[in-house]
Amino acid sequence: MTAPRLSVVIPAFNEAERLPRTLARLNAHLTGRRADYEIVVVDDGSTDGTAESAQAGGGPALTLLRHQPNRGKGYAVRRGMLAARGALRLMTDADLSTPIEDLGRLEAALLAGHDVAIGSRAIPGANVEIRQPWYREAMGRLFNRLVRLLVLPGLYDTQCGFKLFTAPAAEAAFGPALLDGFSFDVEALFIARGRGLRIVEVPVTWRNDAATRVGLLRGAQAFLDLVRIRANGWRGRYRL
Repeated sequence: MTAPRLSVVIPAFNEAERLPRTLARLNAHLTGRRADYEIVVVDDGSTDGTAESAQAGGGPALTLLRHQPNRGKGYAVRRGMLAARGALRLMTDADLSTPIEDLGRLEAALLAGHDVAIGSRAIPGANVEIRQPWYREAMGRLFNRLVRLLVLPGLYDTQCGFKLFTAPAAEAAFGPALLDGFSFDVEALFIARGRGLRIVEVPVTWRNDAATRVGLLRGAQAFLDLVRIRANGWRGRYRL
């Protein structure tokens, strides 16, 4: 079977309501580009009709992966990125907070010679149309400051859920990854940089979804994950 040019990986936990609209938008946009693609939905132990919604709306491009119990967004993204077959592999959220139309910006960055292009809300050119509540923005700014201080100097937004990898970069970054939770993005980028991959931030449009699943407790746990990432790096667990 010929590998598609693009894989779109969507982690999904209890996303039965949002998935039909998201899959319709993805298929409409990607079909119009006239390039082979697949959509990989990873049902992360959902207790609603997520799998059924994916199968009903995904069309022939859909690959559905399921596991029980819920393992966390990091596990779901890692499983999807490693199972994907595309020469380019995009991870995006089920709410499409960054519209799929911004994919071209990330592709241009890879064509310019980068291995990983990450959507950013924090650099010039970004367009934040609907903002988060003030307390989430404050927590996000503090987290990103600590990321730059402890793990990834020079990157200003590691948590935007819109990232494009070449296939070799995806396998290099996610293959050794260990974290299943909120900070999986930071870990994957830390591994990618440690392996000499070229990472660039690209300004994107972003609209906060009020139904976000990231609670304050999980956000607080992410701060401890930064210490775990550094410790794992020092111990050689990422085989850098």
